Amino acid sequence: MKPLVSILIPAYNAEEYLAETLDSALAQTWDNLEIIVVDDGSQDNTLAIAKQYESKIVKIIHQSNQGQSASENRALEAAQGDFIQYLDADDLLAPDKIERQIQLLGDSNSPYVTAGEWARFYHTPAEARFIPQVLWADFSPIDWLVTAWEGSYMMHGAAWLIPRTISDRAGGWNANLSLINDFEYFSRILLASEGVKFCWGAKTYYRSGSSENLSGSTSYAAWKSAVLSMKLGTQHLLSVENSPRTRQTCANALQSLIYTIYPDAPDLRQNLDQQIQQLGGSNLPMPGGPALQILCCLVGWQRAKSLQKQIYHYGYQKLALGWRFSQWTQKLAYQARTGNEE
Repeated sequence: MKPLVSILIPAYNAEEYLAETLDSALAQTWDNLEIIVVDDGSQDNTLAIAKQYESKIVKIIHQSNQGQSASENRALEAAQGDFIQYLDADDLLAPDKIERQIQLLGDSNSPYVTAGEWARFYHTPAEARFIPQVLWADFSPIDWLVTAWEGSYMMHGAAWLIPRTISDRAGGWNANLSLINDFEYFSRILLASEGVKFCWGAKTYYRSGSSENLSGSTSYAAWKSAVLSMKLGTQHLLSVENSPRTRQTCANALQSLIYTIYPDAPDLRQNLDQQIQQLGGSNLPMPGGPALQILCCLVGWQRAKSLQKQIYHYGYQKLALGWRFSQWTQKLAYQARTGNEE
């Protein structure tokens, strides 16, 4: 009998996109499916739209608002599948995505997880451009994490297909996490496997710009979640290999988060910095173009980051044209050094 695949869809205020997402799940060429939608206390028509799809294949669960991680766990508890396919309520699967990945793994007893091609889109999947990335290859679990974190690369959550045996071994989602909860979760998934098999042609579409997208959240609670997720994720890696390369990788991953958070949440940044020093320090420069790197050398990365925000505020695209941008950054650097606002 063909393995059963459970497609798990947590949904919160997703009325605009949910039907398209469900249509892409139901269009799979792999026909032994169950689709589990968990409506997380939506305040719009998400639940009503989901109910229109309810059938023997599509199961709808409603709960009070508890967050994405709790919704993922609720769906995982209800899932009966031999494979787990996560899918956000605004993202899309290519019709043969799941079939290609099952053919690659063979069956649900595989000790490997598989990932596939993914691309961003904003309005229509026709916008997506599938450009090969560093992570589009086979990896051991540790090499995948080191490569991803050192290069700040990502793998779209829906790009994975996970044998249920590996999912069970890794455990559920951490319900205390919201922002970048997948950093912690998928580090456990990978380390519970023997590695990643990359599946060319298995495509997913990652919608960007959605107002309900967790990745756009910058509240203190969101930053607190991000810090906890990265600290736990790095601890998972170090528990398997505590070596100079993994400590450096973890330190740089935490430093990257400091760059992202600044100037918000100074207590969280201090906590991260203490962890970085315990790991031996970071050698990661702040990411940015030549002009920003010049500012970092002149005034330090923190002041440079503040100036960068001013640049964006006053119209980065206009200022970035030719010598005017160079003159302006030089003037800002001079003001930062001297305190002279003239």
